[in-house]
Amino acid sequence: MKLNKPFFIILWIIILLSGPFTVLKSIKGVDLSQNPVFLISVLQRIIGLLVFSMLSVQIILGAFMKRWRNKLGPKALKFHIIQGSVAYALILIHAFLFLIFNFKTRGIIDPFYVFTDFCLLCKPKIELYYTFGRIAFWFISLAVLAAMLRGETWWRKNWKYFHILNYIVFLLVAAHIFFISTDIKLFPFSYVFRFLVVLIIFSIALATFFSSRENICN
Repeated sequence: MKLNKPFFIILWIIILLSGPFTVLKSIKGVDLSQNPVFLISVLQRIIGLLVFSMLSVQIILGAFMKRWRNKLGPKALKFHIIQGSVAYALILIHAFLFLIFNFKTRGIIDPFYVFTDFCLLCKPKIELYYTFGRIAFWFISLAVLAAMLRGETWWRKNWKYFHILNYIVFLLVAAHIFFISTDIKLFPFSYVFRFLVVLIIFSIALATFFSSRENICN
C-alpha cells in the first residue's frame, strides 16, 4: 500500500518551518538592521533548528529506507541524499556564523575554538554544550564522507555502523539544542522538538528490533 505522498510532504514542510517560524515569532518587532550581532544570532538559531529537524527526518528515512522506498517510490533515496547534503551545508554555515559571532563579540578569529575546542569538565558549563555540537559536527562529517563512498563494497557491508553513528549525532545535537537554545521552550517548536525526540527513540527501538529479527533469520 502506497503512503500518501502529499501527506508526507506537508508533514515534512510543517516540521522544517516550525523552527524558523518560532524564532521569527519571538523577535517580532525587533529591527535587526540596527544590531548585526543579534542578526547573526538569529540566523544561527534558525539554521540550528532547521538542521535538527532535517537530521530527525534523515534518521527516520535512513533507518527504514527499504520500507520507505516501497511506500514512496525510488525517489525516497534521492530525497534522503539531497536533504543530507543540504543539512550538512547548513551545518557548515551554522559553524561559520559562530566564527563571525565570536569575531564581532570578542574581536578575534579563532577557528580552533569553533571546531576543535573540546572539553568535558568545562567552566563555564555552556562550553560542554558547545562541545556536544563540535563532536556532532565531526561525526556528521565522517558520516557524510562515508555516504560519498557508498558505492564501495566495504560501505555496503558496514552501513549499519554509520547509522548507529547517526543516532549518536542526533543525541548530541538534541542535547546541544536543549541546553543552549531558548527556542525549544517556545511554541510551536517546543511541541515539534518533543515529537521528534519521541519519534526518533521509537524509530531506533523499532530498527533495532527488525535488525535483531533479520540476524536471527540469517
